[in-house]
Formats: sequence, structure tokens, C-alpha cells
Amino acid sequence: MSTPLSIKIDRSSPIPLYHQVAQGIEGAIRDGSLASGTRLENEIELAQRLRLSRPTIRKAMDDLVQSGLLVRKRGVGTQVVSSQIRRHLELSSLNDDLERAGKKPSTTLLSFEHIPAPEQIQELLSLPKDVSVYHFTRLRSAGGSPLALMENWVRDDIVELDEKSLRAHGLYELLRDAGVNFRLAQQRIGATTADDIQAKALDAEAGSALVTMQRTAVDDTGRNVETGSHVYRADAYSFEMTLVQR
Repeated sequence: MSTPLSIKIDRSSPIPLYHQVAQGIEGAIRDGSLASGTRLENEIELAQRLRLSRPTIRKAMDDLVQSGLLVRKRGVGTQVVSSQIRRHLELSSLNDDLERAGKKPSTTLLSFEHIPAPEQIQELLSLPKDVSVYHFTRLRSAGGSPLALMENWVRDDIVELDEKSLRAHGLYELLRDAGVNFRLAQQRIGATTADDIQAKALDAEAGSALVTMQRTAVDDTGRNVETGSHVYRADAYSFEMTLVQR
């Protein structure tokens, strides 16, 4: 059964009509009014109800499909893919951001070891030779849906980590509780396609788009505290930033 949409159209506005329709649908997805998997009424019905042309409605739907918020399925119609997690570029953890957004994060610990730092990690964290690292991989879910696959290395001279604490708490929460005051981070964001292992963990198709992030965080004493390599489902996750002119 399709879901009728309540969309306000202002014909006196300079905003194009198709964009007003797209904004209305996107807003309903973002606020949870349209849940993942919801089937929308067809374009003809929506056009008649809003008293708009079918090409206007199709243009709005096309934009939302390209944005990854809707998908067209033969024999089914147009459905909501998911409400994206939108994360501002700031020094915070994914767990913190999900909790603030009311997304009910959960963590599955996939691997955990306490080892001498590999050479590359030793360089990234600028470690003394006698300092080892905790190395672990976690699957982070939001509202029960897999969202991110996260691999991290944390120096062991500032915090004691174990499997139980990592299942129950976010990494930055544990580090803050250990007295770490984060100051800055070096971060690189990119894109890749899911390999078979990533696709299985994230409940995605092999070859589907992923957002990547590499980060090394620094505390207020200048120590490189942790470094991580994370991948996120691109259909459910995006970063936001504000740009200023210098």
C-alpha cells in the first residue's frame, strides 16, 4: 500500500516547483515520517493531488533517486531507501553523533588484539618503541541497520581497553573517561566500492558505494592518541561541512 504525501506548495515562491516537492519528500524522510521501505504513491496520483504536471513530479523523484533517498523497483514502484545519517565535520565520534541524533547506536566487536605497533601505525601515532597498541574492528549499526565498519589502533600507555568496554561504549567516550582531552585531528575523506567482506558486514551489495574516512586524533598535550580507518554505507551516511572564504 502506498503512502500519500502531505507537501505544501507555494506557487508564489522563486523556488522551482519540482524542488519544493523534492524538499517536502526529503524532509519527511529525514524526520522519520517516511520510514525505510515505504512505498510512495505513483507520479500520476501525486501530480493530480498537488495540481502539478507529471514532468514536475518526475523531476523531483529523479533528483531524490540520484541522491540515494529513493529507489524505483519494477512491479513495486518508488520506495524510500533510508534516512541518511548526516554528520558534521567536527572532532566527535560516530557513537556520540548517533546518540545525539536519536539513532540508537549498537556495536558488534569483530576482532580485538593487544600487539606491538606495526611500523606504519608506529609512524602515524609517533610512538615510543616500548608502547604497544590495541587493534580492533567494530561494526556500528544505527537503529538495527549496519552503517559503518571501523578499524582502529589506540596507544596503550594512556588507556586500558578490553572487549567488554568496547562493546558497551564508544571509543571516544572511553578515552575521555581516561583523561584524554582531544584537541584536533587529521582527517581524510574519500570513496570506494565494497568488497565481498565489507558488503557482507554492511548488508550491502558487493561493488556498492562506500564513504571512507581515515583519521588520526591528537590530544591537548600533542600526543597522537588513536588512528582509524572507517567505511560507511554511502546510501545511509554523508558528511556535512561549512566553507568560508579567506
